Amino acid sequence: MNKFQWNPWHGCHKCSPGCLNCYVYYLDKIRDKDPSIVTKSKTNFNLPMKKNRNGEFKIPPKIELATCFTSDFFLEEADKWRAEAWEIIRFRKDINFLICTKRIARFNQCIPEDWGEGYENVTLAVSCENQQKAEERLPILLSIKAKHKVIFAAPLLESVDFSKFLATGEIEMISVSGESYKGARECHFDWIRKIKETCDRYHVKFDFHQTGSNFVMNGKRYHINHRDEYKQAKKGTQYLNELLKK
Repeated sequence: MNKFQWNPWHGCHKCSPGCLNCYVYYLDKIRDKDPSIVTKSKTNFNLPMKKNRNGEFKIPPKIELATCFTSDFFLEEADKWRAEAWEIIRFRKDINFLICTKRIARFNQCIPEDWGEGYENVTLAVSCENQQKAEERLPILLSIKAKHKVIFAAPLLESVDFSKFLATGEIEMISVSGESYKGARECHFDWIRKIKETCDRYHVKFDFHQTGSNFVMNGKRYHINHRDEYKQAKKGTQYLNELLKK
């Protein structure tokens, strides 16, 4: 899991099958908070600009900063705040901002005037939980101008063939995970293996970052505690690497 996160705004609206058991909705309801209300962060909107007592940035240089992971960077309600967020991203050229979205269709109307071919310090990730969403969103991702493009197969809900998208040479990585918390839908090891094989075929980086809470492998179902999902995914990656060497 990414150690550093920047959530300039919080809250979202479900727009896709992958949103059914959204972790933000789950956690907000525990806190008796309405996750559908989108609000600008009062204390951390300018987090990348904050400094400690020594005058150093609290978010250090040369790290990847998961951006807007409790909302969507291209959400309509955030239109009034996004220009200021872009200014922060433009200033902190020493950070790689990882922006994951389900709303890639809004991308071109949400970029700053100086975007050009893209900012070198922005990685754009598109979430695709099934084949239908891959077919809808990835052609848009491939058509836009961005320096770094990745796919989040998360939460992975079925076997997905990414071959034709990786064949373009424009996708740097696929990051895969299952669904977490109460009511999590199953994620199958065989689906993940297929994606790993496709990544290897096209020399694309593969990242299995989280198993999900309801994991199926070799015909056996595993109910995995959320805090163990990342550790188990690392073990799964090691197993995959050994398996595919044979």
